[in-house]
Amino acid sequence: MELSNDIVLRPRFKFNVNAERENLLVLFENKSKSQSDFIVSRVDDHIFIKIPKEKQHFWSPQLHLEINDDYDEKDVSKIYGLFGPNPTVWTMFMFMHFAVAGLFIGFSIWAYVNWSLGNDYAIQLFVTLLMIVIWFALYFSGRLGKKAGMEQMHQLHHFMRDTLRDKEIQSMS
Repeated sequence: MELSNDIVLRPRFKFNVNAERENLLVLFENKSKSQSDFIVSRVDDHIFIKIPKEKQHFWSPQLHLEINDDYDEKDVSKIYGLFGPNPTVWTMFMFMHFAVAGLFIGFSIWAYVNWSLGNDYAIQLFVTLLMIVIWFALYFSGRLGKKAGMEQMHQLHHFMRDTLRDKEIQSMS
C-alpha cells in the first residue's frame, strides 16, 4: 500500500467490489466472530477495524470502512476506507492545533496593538513565535505517530484485503 501524498495524516482509499453491500457487511461481522486478532464492529453501513487493547499503543490506527451500493452497476459495492488514529487521540490533536492557532492570533493582535501604541511588545512577540514552534512540533509528532503506527496500518489493510478475498473464494465454491 503506497501513499502518494506525504502530507496526508489520515490516508483514504476507495475501490469497487463485485458483491452486494449487505453481503459484505455480514462478511465482516462473521469474520469478527471467527478471529481475535482484530476488533471488528459494525454501525449501519460502516465497519470499524481496530487493534485489540493489549496490542495497542498511543499511535495505534484504526480502519474505518464505509460500504455503499454502486448505483451505476448491479451487484457492485463501493468501499471507502479511512485510516486514522484513535478518535480520542485525533480529537486531542485537533484541539491542540486550534488552541495554538487561537493563541497565535490573540498574541499577534496584542503584539500589533502594543507596537501601534509604542508600548513594549517583546513578550507578545515571543509567545507568537513560540506558537509557531509548538505548531511545528505538533505536526512532526503527528508524522512520527503515523510512522509508529505504519506496521499496524498494514496489518489492518491486509485483514481487510484477506476478508474480501475470502468472499471471492466462498463465491467460487
